[in-house]
Amino acid sequence: MSSKTIIHNVDPGPWGKPKGSGGGSGNGGGGWTPKGGPKGSPQGNDMEDLLRDLKQHFNNLFGGHNNNRGLIVAFIVFFLLWLASGIYQLQPGEQSVVLRFGKFDRIATSGLHYHLPTPFESVNVINSEAIRMETLGGDTMASRNLSLGTGDEGILMLTGDENIINLSFNVQWKVRDAKAFVFNIPDPEQTVRAVTESAMREIIGRTTIESALTEGKSKVQEDTRKLTQDTLDNYKAGIQILQVNLLDASFPQAVVDAARDVQAARADQERARNEAEAYSNDILPRARGQATRIIQEAEAYKQEVVAKAEGDAARFISVYDQYKQAQDVTRKRIYLETMEKILAGTNKIILDSKSGVVPYLPLPEVKNHKEEQ
Repeated sequence: MSSKTIIHNVDPGPWGKPKGSGGGSGNGGGGWTPKGGPKGSPQGNDMEDLLRDLKQHFNNLFGGHNNNRGLIVAFIVFFLLWLASGIYQLQPGEQSVVLRFGKFDRIATSGLHYHLPTPFESVNVINSEAIRMETLGGDTMASRNLSLGTGDEGILMLTGDENIINLSFNVQWKVRDAKAFVFNIPDPEQTVRAVTESAMREIIGRTTIESALTEGKSKVQEDTRKLTQDTLDNYKAGIQILQVNLLDASFPQAVVDAARDVQAARADQERARNEAEAYSNDILPRARGQATRIIQEAEAYKQEVVAKAEGDAARFISVYDQYKQAQDVTRKRIYLETMEKILAGTNKIILDSKSGVVPYLPLPEVKNHKEEQ
């Protein structure tokens, strides 16, 4: 009952009289009468009657009897739709930069939001959590337009040792500052590509080709990422560089054969160096061992000679002390000891000169004969 009463009491507003009325006569000069009863007194609570009355009312509005009324209703509907166009929803991870008359006004995060419809406000929706990737290198139009030179597989760059290398790489990035991302750079993707390639050329220009092709790849990637990030920060681009990946690093096709020869020569050089080091590792320890042994023997001989000399000196001093106390006895004892040492290993024949006869006895032969027996 209450819903029919509300519809009944709505002011018809500026669209004037209902169908069939004229000049204030008829059904009250501005209201409308639901089917089945006079104005202001609808009968029953039947929903079907209410819907039928609404349908009849709109048929009257657009029935051609009052063109001004239809235009006004159409305008109101359009106005309401225009107002409703400012409703928008942001998903998790999304941000919107709202511009009012082209000037920054605010930033909105995930959820349901409203902005004044065009031309008062406009919205730029940015996914700040999405990881974006730009690939550089290969036979692509973007590479041709951006690079100073491209090969069949990548971008040609000059290394620090004046060699040419063929590179393919990609850069992963995301939006860090939505406001700066919208206002400070006109073409973010192209800017990231240009800055990354410039940084890669600078880093490769400091690196030898052997390092770039082998163990130096990780350092090249990290240095390029840092240099790219620093450059974009100077531009206030609002972009965060997550990673730079070297997809391929090789010699250009035109010099592949020569490069293979160089690699083979380097392999031979490395093999010869390893053989020389192996020989050095074999001979040097032995030489060091012999030198150590000789030094130890010399040290032992030194200690022996010194000890013997010190013993001889001590013995001489002892004999000298005895000689001072008893010179004749000491002299004779020294003489006997010396003769004992001299004659100890010789054959001796004793002659008695007092008898006057010097018999010859072959004592050495007798001695040897006895020893043989």
